[in-house]
Formats: sequence, C-alpha cells, structure tokens
Amino acid sequence: MLRYARCTLRVLLSYSQEIDVGANVSALAAHFAAMARNNLWSNARLFGACLALSDAAFAERRVSFFPSLQLTMNHILLVDRYYFDALVDGGAGLSVFDDEVPYPRAAELWAAQRALDRQLVAFCDALDGAGLEREVRIDRGPQIGVQRETVGTVLPHLFIHQIHHRGQAHAMLSGTASAPPQLDEYFLLADAPARERELAALAAQPAQPAQPAQPAQPAQRQERT
Repeated sequence: MLRYARCTLRVLLSYSQEIDVGANVSALAAHFAAMARNNLWSNARLFGACLALSDAAFAERRVSFFPSLQLTMNHILLVDRYYFDALVDGGAGLSVFDDEVPYPRAAELWAAQRALDRQLVAFCDALDGAGLEREVRIDRGPQIGVQRETVGTVLPHLFIHQIHHRGQAHAMLSGTASAPPQLDEYFLLADAPARERELAALAAQPAQPAQPAQPAQPAQRQERT
C-alpha cells in the first residue's frame, strides 16, 4: 500500500516530467498549509455573515442540498471532524455523525469550527514528505469497511468538500438580509494586505512558502518507486 501511495504521489507531482520529487513534496506540503489558512479565513468570513442573522433566519428552510444555513454549516463541521479524526487516527469514525445538528446556533457552531480549523492549520504546518504519504484509515461502515487513503489524498478532498458546501451557504445568504462575503480574493499578491490582516486577527500567520531544495549529488540520488 505504501509503495502504491509513493508511486501515485510521484505521478501526481511529476505530470510525466523529470522532476525533483523532494522539492515538489515540500511545495505540496506548503500548499496544504496555505489551503488550511484559506479554509479558516473563508469560514471566518462566511460565519461573519451568518452571525448577523437571527437564530430563526439561520435555521430557516431554504433551497439547497441541505435546506438551511444551519444544516449546511453543521454538515461542514461534522465532515471536517470525520476526516480530521481519520487523519490523526482518533478512532471516532462514523460516530461523529450521531448528532446531525450539534450546534443549532451560529455563534456556538463558529466557535467549534474555528477551533477545528486551527487544529487543521497546525496539522498541515507539521507535514513533510513522509507525512503526506502516511496511510489514513477511514471508517466507511459495515457495508464498505475501512477505506485506505493517504494524508496527501484526504486533505485535498477535505478542502474541496468545504469549498463545495460553502458555495451553497453563500448562495443561501443571498436570500437573507446579510450579504454573502467575498470568498475568492485570497491567493493573489494583490490580496496579501487584507489576507494577512485578517489572518492575524484569527491568530493564524500566513503560511511560509516552501524553501527551494538543494540539488542532490548524483551519487546520493535514489529513485523512488
């Protein structure tokens, strides 16, 4: 399984080109650290709009896959907990979903989401090449069993899931008295002043870019398969 994961990671990073795998693994880890901060920042902005709503408006039935802001935002948190638990081998598994709305009010839900987002930032900051390739076991229930993935495949899935459902929440906010926030102005150089200011307020410093790897000596270079 680990050999397969190494081969998969090499293919994803190389795009069939001759590359320095070590340098690209470092860049991928740095990218995940940046995505974790974007995740925290995006949730902070979205909850800023949700917190302006009354409890009734937050729970009001609307047109969406999960038909309320309350259900959608709780779903985001629960799935985050599910995958983060798998990433750290916490053992909770599907029991995370025993209560589908653990936080009916936006303020309580944001406190829980913010705490988990900060944990995810710390987790991604600690990643290295070996960490990205580490096996992750995901409890899919008795009919499927345990699904085996890697940290490097679970993290992008987690981030995409967040983006997917934040888009639904963003659309629902358009039908409320609270304007949906801008969520796509984050990674460009022109976005840096606002990004760094808001991350500082969230106690999350901007991710550091990956340092260029030193060229390996030919005699020491090893092929990874």
